[in-house]
Amino acid sequence: MTATGESKQLPHLVFGGELTKLDGTEFRDLSKLDIVGIYPNYATAHAAWKGKAQQTVDNAHMRYFIVHLHRLLDPDAA
Repeated sequence: MTATGESKQLPHLVFGGELTKLDGTEFRDLSKLDIVGIYPNYATAHAAWKGKAQQTVDNAHMRYFIVHLHRLLDPDAA
């Protein structure tokens, strides 16, 4: 908790796109990435990720990811 009583911000990015290979993480076309959004915590990011993943279940090459932005912004934090 911070001094104001609010939780620490833990931003998460949800994005996805079509992969070149099923077992890789290289995107077919970076200009066509779907940036779903930035969310204040993992729970809301996971809900957004799950919704987008379920919408694209018929395309085996389409993958969505959650990036822990707070870890990139402050890599020394525990």
